[in-house]
Amino acid sequence: MTLRDLTFVLGGARSGKSAHAERLASDSALPVTYIATARVSDDAEFNARIAHHRERRPAHWGLVEADHDLAGALAQHDAPGQCLLIDCLTLWLANLLCPADGAMPPLSHYYLQAAALEAALAGARGKIIVVSNEIGLGVVPLGEATRRYVDELGRLNQRIAALSSAATLMVAGLPLALKSASHA
Repeated sequence: MTLRDLTFVLGGARSGKSAHAERLASDSALPVTYIATARVSDDAEFNARIAHHRERRPAHWGLVEADHDLAGALAQHDAPGQCLLIDCLTLWLANLLCPADGAMPPLSHYYLQAAALEAALAGARGKIIVVSNEIGLGVVPLGEATRRYVDELGRLNQRIAALSSAATLMVAGLPLALKSASHA
C-alpha cells in the first residue's frame, strides 16, 4: 500500500505558514502548481496581500485559481510526480460560507464541496501541501455567522489533519511537527 503524500500546514495569521509550505514545495524538486483560493476584491489591502504571495512564488510554478471548486482543481491537476500547493482552506471556506453577493447559502452546499475535497485529497496521486489557518485558539466569537465559520473551519482542519501523512503548526515562523509521515 502506498501512503498518500499529503502535508497539512496550519497556523495563525502571519505565522509563516504560507512561506513554510512554499519551501516544502520547492524542496520537493517536483513541478509545482499553486492553487490559490483567494477571491480578488475591491479591498486594496487584501489585494496587496495577494500580490505579496504572487511576488514570493517562483515564476515557473503553475497557478490555478480555485475560489469555489477546489476539489475540481485538485482532480484536474493532480498527477504522480507533481506537487500541488493549496493556499488556503481558510479563504476557500470564506468564499463558500460568505459569498461576495452577501447571501447566506445553506450549509448543505458547503458540506458537498467539503466532501468532494476530502475525496480528492484521499485519492491524490501526487504530493499535496495544504495550508489553513488555526483560528480556534481564542474566545468563542460573537455572532452566528462568525461562530459557524469558526466551527466549520475547525471541523474541516480536523478532517484534513486526519487524512494527512504529515501536519505542521507554524508559530512565530517556527514549524512545530504535529504529525510526521513516519507516524501517520
